[in-house]
Amino acid sequence: MRIGREKSPAAGSVLALAMFLGCCPVAGATQAATGVARVVGTIQAINGKSLTVLSDAGSPTAVTVEDGAKFLQIEPGKTDLKDATPLTLADLQLGDRVLVRGIFADDGKAIRAASVIAVKKAALAEKQAHERAEWQRGMGGLVKSIDLSASTISLTTNGIGSSKEVLVHFTKDTIFRRYAADSTRFDAARVAPLTEIQPGDQLRARGTRGEGGAEFSAAEIVSGKFRSIAGTVLSIDAANNALTVQDLASKSAVTLRISGESQMRKLPAQFAEGLAARLKNQSNAATASPTATPHDQAAQNSQQGTPPQGGRGGDFQQMIARMPAATLSELQTGDAVMVVTTQGNGKDPLTVITLLGGVEPILRSSPKGSQEMILSPWSLGGGEPSGN
Repeated sequence: MRIGREKSPAAGSVLALAMFLGCCPVAGATQAATGVARVVGTIQAINGKSLTVLSDAGSPTAVTVEDGAKFLQIEPGKTDLKDATPLTLADLQLGDRVLVRGIFADDGKAIRAASVIAVKKAALAEKQAHERAEWQRGMGGLVKSIDLSASTISLTTNGIGSSKEVLVHFTKDTIFRRYAADSTRFDAARVAPLTEIQPGDQLRARGTRGEGGAEFSAAEIVSGKFRSIAGTVLSIDAANNALTVQDLASKSAVTLRISGESQMRKLPAQFAEGLAARLKNQSNAATASPTATPHDQAAQNSQQGTPPQGGRGGDFQQMIARMPAATLSELQTGDAVMVVTTQGNGKDPLTVITLLGGVEPILRSSPKGSQEMILSPWSLGGGEPSGN
């Protein structure tokens, strides 16, 4: 959506909402074709009738509230300013998100505000918490195919040594976002067209799960292209939050960077042995009895003491997410690791999304290619995109 001349109150309402929800980040104060100055961002300071608004790009703008300025409050998720309620300058607080409209002051930088539309910080936090819960209950996996005529995306969801397909339905109202090639931050994922999604991409959706779990109706979808690596640690650079791993598939050394959003876990030995046993059992069962039923396999797993898989594709990744966080200091040269990283920009080190240590039994026992099948659904942050 582009900032420009307002043609109707409704258009202004949609613009305001898009800005509040971060769909239209602005570098700083802007001027529309009508000469109206605008800035959208978060209130950083309040001093009498003066505000400092920090834009999404980190640029502060001084705002002076004019006498007679109009104040409105709109709830997150509302699409029409008809639903807005009156507000006063005294009601504004640090952290509130605002759209300020007015004219530039004589210095050409500060804004003399004629109207302020606000979304309260508490309301935003409540909405974000609700959406995080929806993402966690959502559906994730690898894109198998896309059917534009049927408005569906076929996903292969995760399982330990097995997988199942889920049909994700989308509509004209579904929001599509795309991770940047060198970023793991959900809040940096941009609104992108459906055409950018390709088979093999990671995808996660929030919405409504159909009965039986074979279909899912998506309200919002985030996708990206990520890389799975299984290998051994060659060196650790704790001072720079980095490590070098020998990729078993490519036989090459890969430098990885740990960021504040990276998820690091070290599997307990018993848990890792259980996963390895399941992979080995399922591989043997598939070879010996291709027609074995899921019930037969579950019985065999129970007899072998392997961990339960659960009925939903997200259960295993959420199990991993609930494990205690690990640090680089817990890794040593020669340790086996399984990693999901950003696709990268070809120049900088790859950023770790998920790194698992303690996986030696899995790499010894898993059939060829199973590492990628196990790791792939974890690439969106252990079950939910992070809003922070």
